Amino acid sequence: MTAETFQDIAQNGAAVNLSARAKFRLTGNDRIRYLNGQVTNDVRRASAQSTLYACVTDAKGRIAGDVFIHATEDALLLDAEPGLRESLGLRLERYIVADDAELTDVSDEWQLWHVWGAHMPQGIQSTRFGREGVDVWVPVGTIFEPGCQVLTEEDLETWRILQKVPRWPNELNAETFPPEAGLETRAMDFFKGCYIGQEVLSRIKTTGKMPREMVAWEMQKEGFSAQIGDEIRGVPPSGNVVTIGVVTSVIVGPQHKKTCGLGYVKQGAKYELLLLPSGLAQRC
Repeated sequence: MTAETFQDIAQNGAAVNLSARAKFRLTGNDRIRYLNGQVTNDVRRASAQSTLYACVTDAKGRIAGDVFIHATEDALLLDAEPGLRESLGLRLERYIVADDAELTDVSDEWQLWHVWGAHMPQGIQSTRFGREGVDVWVPVGTIFEPGCQVLTEEDLETWRILQKVPRWPNELNAETFPPEAGLETRAMDFFKGCYIGQEVLSRIKTTGKMPREMVAWEMQKEGFSAQIGDEIRGVPPSGNVVTIGVVTSVIVGPQHKKTCGLGYVKQGAKYELLLLPSGLAQRC
């Protein structure tokens, strides 16, 4: 991404084609009650006007997937990362036993666009990439003209990381609790009732203790690179350097041309200076 592109997105917004995402339609009289027992947020608040963001967690409270949900008159529509199409579908179907609920994969039937900024069309209100925007579901084969620049996958990834938005599987995966990724206020409701993994996550809420927390970082100088999976070490004012985390996403910033990204560090690690294999970075 160039500095000019970044400024244009920041000032005027952009559109992204999310049609590759997995899409599911949940129908039946028990659909709201059923899904409410599967996700971290309160599905009763899903509407036709706005999306509801939530995580699907396992019995240990770790993330099996993250979804955006909105309601129609007779269904709930969910979308998730393309790589979750098979596993999430199986996970959600597994617990439909005596419920009047049916999950259908509609990934190949719909395009999904997201637009934010000055040229937003009518759509479903949705905050996906750090800015308020709208989702537009369009049948496959229908032409959609967003009226603004359409970001490439590379530019979208750069924007996402600069906005500190976690993504599956980089920051959100089977090793992660939602609060570690900063999703406690965005994707969780602690008053809605039971769901799979709820007991563990309520305990984290009560104690405030979790293994890690997501951070943003930036190399101090240009020309220093980093890779996903690189070890992050803390640099104390005095004493020994200690390993505190791992890099999960990496880009070169469009404005200052410094390598930056996201990662996880041990909760409570207060180091402002971080040591990556190629050199010093700082939390930002």
